Amino acid sequence: MLDHHFHLEFDTERGLQEQLRQALLDTILAGTIPANEALPSCRRLSHRLGVSRNTVALVYEGLVEDGYLVSRPRSGYYLHDDYHDNGERMRSVIMHHESAGSSTEAPDWQRRFIHRPSHCQGVLKPSNWQDYAYPFIYGQLDNRRFPLEQWREASRRMLGGRRDRQWLSDRIDQDDPMLIEQLRTRVLPRRGIHARSDEILITLGSQNALFLIAQLLFDHDTRVGIENPGYREAVNVFESRGARLQFHEVDDEGMRLDAGTRESDYLYVTPSHQVPTGVTLSAARRRVLMEQLGQHDQILIEDDYDAEINFDRHALPALRAGLGSQRIIYLSSLSKPLSPGLRLGYLVADSDLIDELRALRRLMYRHPPSFLQHQLAQFLAQGHYDRHLRLYAEESRRRWECLNRSLEKHLPECRRISTEHASVFWLEAPAGMDTQRLAWRASQYGVLIEPGFQHFFDRVPPRNFLRLGFGAIDAERIAPGIEQLARAFGH
Repeated sequence: MLDHHFHLEFDTERGLQEQLRQALLDTILAGTIPANEALPSCRRLSHRLGVSRNTVALVYEGLVEDGYLVSRPRSGYYLHDDYHDNGERMRSVIMHHESAGSSTEAPDWQRRFIHRPSHCQGVLKPSNWQDYAYPFIYGQLDNRRFPLEQWREASRRMLGGRRDRQWLSDRIDQDDPMLIEQLRTRVLPRRGIHARSDEILITLGSQNALFLIAQLLFDHDTRVGIENPGYREAVNVFESRGARLQFHEVDDEGMRLDAGTRESDYLYVTPSHQVPTGVTLSAARRRVLMEQLGQHDQILIEDDYDAEINFDRHALPALRAGLGSQRIIYLSSLSKPLSPGLRLGYLVADSDLIDELRALRRLMYRHPPSFLQHQLAQFLAQGHYDRHLRLYAEESRRRWECLNRSLEKHLPECRRISTEHASVFWLEAPAGMDTQRLAWRASQYGVLIEPGFQHFFDRVPPRNFLRLGFGAIDAERIAPGIEQLARAFGH
């Protein structure tokens, strides 16, 4: 009988019907229910699991309606005929797989690889960062800040009975026109950018945009200038195309511009808040940079990754907003202020380039999911996105101030390099401090920090820098978290 071995581990964050249905389906598909034996009655299974009889009845009826069970009057619920041989089929598949595996030799995949992405160095971040009491991690958000009710409303609006359902169709290589219009009229003007619809492409985040650009424009003869320290994953993407990378130092005015930067075919820059330092490219250097693009036939890749989470009231406009914008490929993210897991971004460039990028994207995945694009478009059109950004900015400003005060009080020996109200803190610890070892000690106090050496491209990177984020940690935990970090400093 099913109720002899059927057990349900209840999850308080999921509904009982959902959990019971999934558990029963797993049992049905695994083939462990006898073909001609009735399932436990609603009363019996409800008593066995400690749930209401009505819950079990609703799940049973749902499985009947969907063709997994049949109901026999005055007898009970039984497996549908289509699932009678499930157990035998599963055993047959397993036996066939085991016998095939024993008689054939697995291919030598190591010999066949022409590229090893797994060998690329990334910025190490623990997947269990939420288990830390004080996660000063960058690039993650406090999930409780997600505007769930407004997101649901956008979804309900989409799914309304009289609504156009174009998002169900394959658009081949086109993006949702409503989302493009919202970007063009609501999002980009905030950064001073005015673009036509044919100059905008939706991407699966900024990382995807960089991959598309590199795939289309870079080869072994391409010279690309990059900030040092800088964005490690951009380097990985560009190196995968064999591009010749030229690294340029960063100071408190952003990337230094010298004879070396004029030799590159492309320059990859994060001018709003430099990655990882959070420094803003100064107005003077912006002018010089824009002048040299035309003089030396260069293209600038402007990664405005934190445009939507920039809470600096005096933020400079995007470089793409000024004269010479035709030489700038602009990219940003729509998901950073909402949820990193949404993976939606956009790219702005001349229409000729966008056409080819769109064709390349079609070869890879055609277009980002239409449903997600249209839901975000509805979210924007109803003003929910703007409201969320206002609340996000207020809360981020409060957290920044709290973290800044705590650092000044408990870690005065660390010099803050990042610009006022940047979305990250880049700190220089005293000489001789190894922040990788510090990170291990801090973890013993429940504090998660990011050692800075990973962002440098020198043969021997400096070891006394660290990066602190404040988007994922409770505001009330910032001060005690820095106190614990100070303890790790003095350990």
